[in-house]
Amino acid sequence: MSHPQTMFQLTGRGHAPASLNNATLLIIDAQEEYRSGVLALPGLDPALAEIASLLAAARSAGADIVHVKHLGIPGGLLDPSGPRGRHLPEAAPLAGEIVVEKRLPNAFAGTELHDRLQALGHLDLIVCGFMTHSSVSTTVRAAKDYGYRCTLVDAACATRDLPAPDGSVIAAAEVHRIEMIALGDNFATLVPNAKSLV
Repeated sequence: MSHPQTMFQLTGRGHAPASLNNATLLIIDAQEEYRSGVLALPGLDPALAEIASLLAAARSAGADIVHVKHLGIPGGLLDPSGPRGRHLPEAAPLAGEIVVEKRLPNAFAGTELHDRLQALGHLDLIVCGFMTHSSVSTTVRAAKDYGYRCTLVDAACATRDLPAPDGSVIAAAEVHRIEMIALGDNFATLVPNAKSLV
């Protein structure tokens, strides 16, 4: 049996990683919930450091930046009016940077994200944030439907442990790894870390 190939390899439709000179940096749900809330992520700190590096490089390069913020449940997960819904300080937007608010995992659903990206004029997106298997995955998959080319930064994303139907627990690192592999098959070019793009 031959070694499997990605759909990108089989179709010849893969693309080189984007650069901050010709792409928009898209930061998904870098919010306090994932540090101190019910959804605290085991891999948050190293992923957040990578996001902060990407953000600093993007600002230094004058790149376009879009922050996505999830409006969650009042008094609950990602509380839009409480501390758990706030941007993490290390990745918080500066004045003038675009913030798109969403209520579903897919950042394109019911938001102005597509219109804002079209106005910026880049087909290439550099994507990072939380959670890998949920908002990151659904947004990257939807981006392909809109004609964008995503470059996904592995070390700048993280997720949480998940319960399996048999009662076992799938560790966050494994959930993240499998989701990255799936996205790299046909939806995004993968790069290991922020240094790969700066």
